[in-house]
Amino acid sequence: MRAMILSEVAEFSDNADPLQLTDLECPEPDHGEILIAVSVCGVCHTELDEIEGRTAPPRLPVVPGHEVVGRVQKLGEGCRRFDVGERVGVGWIHSSSGRDDENLSDSFLATGRDVNGGYAEFMTVPERYAYPIPEVFSDEEAAPLLCAGGVGYRSLRLANLRDGEVLGLTGFGGSGHLVLQLARHLYPGGRVFVFARSAAERQFALQLGADWSGDTDQKPPAAPHAIIDTTPAWRPVLSALACLRPGGRLVINAIRKEAADRHLLADISYETHLWREKEVKTVANVTARDIEEFLPVAASIPLHVETECFPLEQANRALAALRSGSVRGAKVLRIADESGAQ
Repeated sequence: MRAMILSEVAEFSDNADPLQLTDLECPEPDHGEILIAVSVCGVCHTELDEIEGRTAPPRLPVVPGHEVVGRVQKLGEGCRRFDVGERVGVGWIHSSSGRDDENLSDSFLATGRDVNGGYAEFMTVPERYAYPIPEVFSDEEAAPLLCAGGVGYRSLRLANLRDGEVLGLTGFGGSGHLVLQLARHLYPGGRVFVFARSAAERQFALQLGADWSGDTDQKPPAAPHAIIDTTPAWRPVLSALACLRPGGRLVINAIRKEAADRHLLADISYETHLWREKEVKTVANVTARDIEEFLPVAASIPLHVETECFPLEQANRALAALRSGSVRGAKVLRIADESGAQ
């Protein structure tokens, strides 16, 4: 099978083509696993964290990718949840303990990091961690829902928002544009403010229903009750804490932060950024429950999913665009057509 593999960890600036197209043996599903013929796989910032070593794979080479949509090709022994030919998706959680806190478990395995993922024509996953895809979404639209959407849904739950309150979103890529629509649906009486570094992102936010959009350091019309940060940098964290209202909560939705502006943390002021019972909450991974709950909600709205598609062999190009901040919505790799033809 065709696959893009990561063979060594390095800064993207030192290696603009970190993934290589290669031929691998097609995997066989073990007991309780299904084999998926991959149609598409979303491109996530976490792939950059893997490539650059912030969340390095435990062994190399590895096939990245954890926003996977495809069709069940083969059932392993004991599988009863899906039929061959059924369309399914896979997210960041490849397997874990099955408990409510499985995202924090030592047994958590990440798709495309700890095991081979979806930048390939085929992959295996335990059937418990595959999810039926609502018919309203095309394969390409569904891919970002498996991570950007599912983890965004978890972030919104952790924000403890109530209807009528103000939500801030810092960063407006694959996750932000989905969370904005989700928040407008779940909390129709509230307002959503978007902080983004590019004018194009700010305009896109307004088109999707944001009540206000400004640069990362701009002061919003009102102090948010909660802010969700999806950026890889530290400056937006300080800016968000500075504009939160007393008792507000910052939810950081990032598996790792980059080191380039970490020195700015030396400027943190207890009085400005933390005092008056402000809170900081981080998002760690995602659970099966998050994805299972989120997909039907996304379909009921239905969410508008903005994507830009690349062929599998252009995965490095898609990652470079993501790295540069050239993002409107989400980027997706096309591996096969929606019928499953490779």
